Amino acid sequence: MRAALGLGSNLGDREAHLRGAIDRLRKFLRVLAVSSFRETEPVGGPPQPAYLNGAVLVEFSGSPRALLLETQRLEREAGRTRRPPDSPRPLDLDLLLLEGATVDEPGLIVPHPRLKERRFALEPLAEIAGDWPVPGTGSSVKELLAHLLLPR
Repeated sequence: MRAALGLGSNLGDREAHLRGAIDRLRKFLRVLAVSSFRETEPVGGPPQPAYLNGAVLVEFSGSPRALLLETQRLEREAGRTRRPPDSPRPLDLDLLLLEGATVDEPGLIVPHPRLKERRFALEPLAEIAGDWPVPGTGSSVKELLAHLLLPR
């Protein structure tokens, strides 16, 4: 199954954290594409440094839950804590999309429930999986990004 993951870091050597996470992902799944990285302002939470964000397209053979648990393990290994919520972090990995699938389980909702509101996730995702349909929206990743960028 193919999946799209969002990457983020706003503590320490942000680029090293993202590149290190991609290298560690390669140990248990196949990395198909990596977006460029872009600096973005934090959304929500306490005052904090800017993020470096990107996205990666992967192929894996386990369950979506197993993929989530592996990404959370990588976050912990990089020094992430989840308290308080939306606090600065050396590494953030989000399961954004599963190709042709949805998941709605306790602690795991795919597509990511706030994907269509998050430019910092849609821009890098559009670079590597722009034509992917986003279930429940009737739109592709590129179309969601274009709608988000429309003047209001």
